[in-house]
Amino acid sequence: MDLDDEGSNFELKEIQTLSGHTDRVWSLAWNPATGTDDAQPVIASCSGDKTVRIWERSALTRSWDCKAVLEETHTRTVRSCTWSPSGKLLATASFDATTAIWENVGGDFQCVSTLEGHENEVKSVSWNASESLLATCSRDKTVWIWEVMPGNEFECASVLQGHTQDVKMVKWHPTMDILFSCSYDNTIKVWAEDDTGDWHCIQTIGESSNGHSSTVWAISFNAGGDKMVTCSDDLTLKVWEADIEGMRSGNDQVLWKHLSTLSGYHDRTIFSVHWSREGIIASGAADDAIRFFVESKDSVVLNSLILNFSLLMDWKTTVVVIPVAMILFLYCIFIV
Repeated sequence: MDLDDEGSNFELKEIQTLSGHTDRVWSLAWNPATGTDDAQPVIASCSGDKTVRIWERSALTRSWDCKAVLEETHTRTVRSCTWSPSGKLLATASFDATTAIWENVGGDFQCVSTLEGHENEVKSVSWNASESLLATCSRDKTVWIWEVMPGNEFECASVLQGHTQDVKMVKWHPTMDILFSCSYDNTIKVWAEDDTGDWHCIQTIGESSNGHSSTVWAISFNAGGDKMVTCSDDLTLKVWEADIEGMRSGNDQVLWKHLSTLSGYHDRTIFSVHWSREGIIASGAADDAIRFFVESKDSVVLNSLILNFSLLMDWKTTVVVIPVAMILFLYCIFIV
């Protein structure tokens, strides 16, 4: 797929609607260990119906089937789900203030651990790249870091207090043990561990640093981990660039700088954003639209490369699986 043709070769086609949940679908996650010649793609979905569903594509019919329903563990809405990097474990975060860890044992998914400690709804959960740490965040304004121990045991390593409002999402950097959190307080916080093993906020990205002016809902990184995109209730997407060497050396100076603001494309809250490995940014909002952006590097001002992001195409959808050349994008629309 040639992204330089401004979308001329960019085609979307709905494959299938996945039905089964009886309430809104809040989150979907691809199993990273699937989708190869040896393993058909697998996704997890979680819902206000208190369940998690595991879907797998049939090698024979190419249709998606529900292979398992994980239930009777969470007592309220399951807000977030994410697979571990190895694809062996699934973490689910719930409004019941717990996070459940699931393992596929002989074809059956079993809850092997339940993480308790948050005082209110758990909104998001994220694994680090080495699968040694798990992060959760909550309406109680805190971020918890859990250390993964032998035997599927999890021990709280740190409780991070810095946000002044509901924390909407946590996201680990794709290659380093740097944690990001975004919040109803309009900020993004960057957390890192010091030499003594204590975790600290090393940067706060707010409106004064070209950040968002309202709730920040989601964060996603490009494949290289040197850029991230955020979305907000302020109807904008913002693109940031990292000082990677500074991060590796523990430099406490500003680690992320603002590169670009994408505005005027959505007219209601932007709840979700994802940066694909192939360089496409997909955003989804309460205006029932998914919009795709591609980066262009045509503009040079004052000998500095200015990154421009052009709209690749619009698409209005409900819950579907769609192909983009060799890529599969997945998205769900929900009402908060």
